[in-house]
Amino acid sequence: MTNEPAPRTRKRGIGWVLTPVLVFAGLVALFAFALQGGDPSKLPSALLGKPAPVTEFASLEGLLADEKPVPGFTSGELATGKPVIVNFWASWCAPCAEEQPLLVQLQKRSGVALYGVNYKDDPVAARRFLGRYGNPFTAVGTDPKGRGAIEWGVYGMPETFVLNGKGEIVFKHVGPVSVQSIEQQLMPAIVRASSLQ
Repeated sequence: MTNEPAPRTRKRGIGWVLTPVLVFAGLVALFAFALQGGDPSKLPSALLGKPAPVTEFASLEGLLADEKPVPGFTSGELATGKPVIVNFWASWCAPCAEEQPLLVQLQKRSGVALYGVNYKDDPVAARRFLGRYGNPFTAVGTDPKGRGAIEWGVYGMPETFVLNGKGEIVFKHVGPVSVQSIEQQLMPAIVRASSLQ
């Protein structure tokens, strides 16, 4: 037997346990704030001021207007000499259903040609959507694999672009349009696009 004292065992404070938990909670709060606090309509677009990307959207199978097939369109057809609007939408997109009646009103009010791009959708569901909510589109193209949306820099459904008469993108709206965004953003963008001929 020796008279040496027994080695001390270190007591870990509660801080060692709480520190990782607090750091994790802080990160979760930061991410939650960033996701909820950001305005998706303010996402930048590298395409502003540039011609619409070279794309071709085939017509929506079976879609008729006045008993005639509604055509698809190409990006080259968007340089009409007048402002046009391109709207990416899908029947499975709840915000698209919310904005569709507003797009119908916008087309009637402004007289601007609207071109619709149906994104990764079933043709039957897309036709049913337009029958239920209205079809403001001059032409309706399809983007079954999402390649066109990638070219246009689309983040999600719906998204709306205003182009001037030269076919250049002058405004991009991310998310569903609202009465407020039509008044404060889309209508002024259409006026600006008209002056850029």
